[in-house]
Amino acid sequence: MKIEEYISSLPDSIISGQEVQLLDDSLREIFKFAGLGANDIFYHLGCGTGNSLQIAAKEFGARAVGIDNNREKISQIKKDPMITSFHQDITDADMPDATIILFWFSDEAIIAKMLEKFSNLRPGCKIITIFDPLPGVIPNKVSFPYLLHQTPFIQAKNLKDQIKVVFDTECIDFTTAWEHAERYTKAVGSPDAGNDRFLTILQTIMIWINAKNLGLACTQEIPAPVKAYIEILDNFFNIEVRHLIK
Repeated sequence: MKIEEYISSLPDSIISGQEVQLLDDSLREIFKFAGLGANDIFYHLGCGTGNSLQIAAKEFGARAVGIDNNREKISQIKKDPMITSFHQDITDADMPDATIILFWFSDEAIIAKMLEKFSNLRPGCKIITIFDPLPGVIPNKVSFPYLLHQTPFIQAKNLKDQIKVVFDTECIDFTTAWEHAERYTKAVGSPDAGNDRFLTILQTIMIWINAKNLGLACTQEIPAPVKAYIEILDNFFNIEVRHLIK
């Protein structure tokens, strides 16, 4: 099947980001990256059962606010005077006091609505995304796959400018694509090493293809390792990506 068919076959909850939970160590990395501290009010949009809120409050001293549309998950969040949680759709949420927000969704409709909300937050508010920058915005700080955008946003001239900042390079070769894909896999990894390997391969190929199509690949020729992994995806996983190369 083509990669688009594979992605569309995944559950909506996975596509929207609602069912993906970050590892505790990844959350700690994010909080250190963002400089979270006792003077911050941290919001996690799509907080699930609230591990991030506990870590933010107990280990970093921040006030933590969690918002999730799953009532059962919200009910599992441990009570703490430093933690507030709401059963709510994030697109309806008000965050006037937020200083740091963790936002990891891939649904384009949700992202569009939230980008408008984020743009109206008070100056200096930090929005952390994972892997993808906010649409049309240049991240202020990058520790891939973690991206920090601070209000008021720096507008990107085009997608090329965004990618150059995110990957910190003028062109992307196979090694760059693999290293960044591996960082992403480690950040969102699962106990199943086989799935982690598959995710790294898939992300590597997609990073390189996107770079190639934007004129940011280091060579016009398809590198041998990329060819090999395209064949692996096709022959062993029945996922076809070659048609995406322009």
